Amino acid sequence: MPNTTYILIPGAGGDPWYWHLVVPALRELGQDAVAVSLPAGDGAAGWKEYADSVVDAISDRSGVILVAQSLAGFTAPLVCERVRVDLMVLLNAMIPLPGETGSDWWSNTGQRDAMLAHLIAVGLAPEAAEDDVSIYFHDVPVGVLDEAFARGEPKQSWTPMTQPWPLEAWPDIATRVLVGRDDRLFPASFQHKIARERLGIAAQEIQGGHLVALSNPRELAKQLEEFRVSDVI
Repeated sequence: MPNTTYILIPGAGGDPWYWHLVVPALRELGQDAVAVSLPAGDGAAGWKEYADSVVDAISDRSGVILVAQSLAGFTAPLVCERVRVDLMVLLNAMIPLPGETGSDWWSNTGQRDAMLAHLIAVGLAPEAAEDDVSIYFHDVPVGVLDEAFARGEPKQSWTPMTQPWPLEAWPDIATRVLVGRDDRLFPASFQHKIARERLGIAAQEIQGGHLVALSNPRELAKQLEEFRVSDVI
């Protein structure tokens, strides 16, 4: 039986399908993996309910590694306050400050200016910021892209984004920050800056955009395993 379980937390929309290529890749490497479904479409659900969903998915498992994509950077630390976690990996993730809301995070960090500057640097017009394919799916294989669009965009309630992040400090847990080298929503240089300023962590990079679990799942699984060997064993 695997002695490690990767608990994979999706970003906005809370759809576990986001991880559907990473789960088998991790299992091929000998580890268990569980993709969490979040109550993102429930207008009554906030950060507590998101954390509840992750804790329920962990159940009585030990050897837990949390992997938090994008918006899940707000949720994963809350889980670490409630259950034992060996390692937390922030993947193209939003890193909150105590009391910061999800809606304020964007302006507080200067995300839009960083995104627009990056788009211009790679030869795209600022208008590309409004195109989901250009921002999120530019490096996702066509077959996966078609499947994603056929499924439709999952709903995301604004409720958690209005709630202040409730922790007084980042949890005392081994934390890694993994950055998609070609992320257009959160450009790599932007993510390095936020990780350094807010956590004092030097981020590492992987080939891929914001949705690296869809564009480069096998390499992502290998990188997660490298973190496990380095930080847990």
